[in-house]
Amino acid sequence: MSSNSKSHARLAVYSVGFIFISGIIAYGVVDHSARAVAQEGPSPLQEVDIAVVKKETVTDWQVYSGRLAAVEKVEVRPLVAGTITLVNIHDGQMVKKGDTLFVIDPRPYQAQVERAKGQVAAARARAAYTKSDWERAQRLIGENAIAKRDYDEKNNAALEASANLKTAEAALDAAKIDLGHTQITAPIAGRVSRAELTLGNIVNAGAGAAPLTTLVSVNPIYAEFNADEQTYLKYLSRQGHNGNVPVDLGLADETGYSRRGVIQSVDNQLDTTSGTIRMRARFDNSDGSMVPGLYARVKVGGSEPYPALLIDDAAIGTDQDKRFVLVVDKDDHIAYRPVALGNLQGNERIITSGLEEGERVVVGGIQRVRPGEQVSGKIVSRGSAQASNIH
Repeated sequence: MSSNSKSHARLAVYSVGFIFISGIIAYGVVDHSARAVAQEGPSPLQEVDIAVVKKETVTDWQVYSGRLAAVEKVEVRPLVAGTITLVNIHDGQMVKKGDTLFVIDPRPYQAQVERAKGQVAAARARAAYTKSDWERAQRLIGENAIAKRDYDEKNNAALEASANLKTAEAALDAAKIDLGHTQITAPIAGRVSRAELTLGNIVNAGAGAAPLTTLVSVNPIYAEFNADEQTYLKYLSRQGHNGNVPVDLGLADETGYSRRGVIQSVDNQLDTTSGTIRMRARFDNSDGSMVPGLYARVKVGGSEPYPALLIDDAAIGTDQDKRFVLVVDKDDHIAYRPVALGNLQGNERIITSGLEEGERVVVGGIQRVRPGEQVSGKIVSRGSAQASNIH
């Protein structure tokens, strides 16, 4: 065999050997991956939080926005003119009915009272004299010892003196009233604003005078709001306006409703422009923490209690114009279920159709699962859902 032929043979052997070795290596890689898959097993099931649908007795509520308002509000104005000699309040002070707020210089009015007293004394003396003179004339006329003209004059004088006495006494009463108005007192119990006019200012009298301060009552307090026509017809019209309809109140810094009250009054007509009717609810405010003007959320209820199915509102998803929940069946598979919704009850929603009592609904981990998928569920209490809606 020639040297060239030997070389070709050796190359052919090496090629086959390389191919064979490569086959061994490739086979080894494939075999190792298969063993790894067999050791790892199937993928673990998604874990979700599940709540059981239960039936409870509920009452329907409607929520409205409104403002707090004082039951009584007074703009304190002077009823007599003069100089302010005393300011007896400070900003935001609580006062009782009858407490002195301001004092206007009483000296001119005291002088008028004394003058009126003198006029009353003079009129009383004159009335006593003319009365005595007329009584004497009555005896003389019986004896024909006095002319009829003189008798009539004495009678007239007595009547005139009596009338003048009444006029003087009325003037004295008016002077005393003016003197009393120099002491400006609180007409109601409540909280004052600030003193608009201070010591030494001269004030005028009457309705056109500048207010000295504003006084509002504290307890109870009103919440005023506009309710829609359906709420009025459903909850109020059949019960009348007798204060029996319950309402709850929540302030701007509260997530719930901390106070319970009742409907105080309902307006006598519906606003046809907005389709609402003005309502006023009364609430206890004995701690004085609520002040007029604060924003208020008012929850109005009036339906008769009835049984309803409730689930966490966060468990409800939106599919275009439909609402749905994800139900876990007896084999732990996810099922898509359209539902019809009722009113909100706190963090839970009434389900009017689509679910039955005892079914299990996904309330946590909704975004991680799909219909038909098998899951591992953990039962949680209702109202504790941290679910995210699916859009």
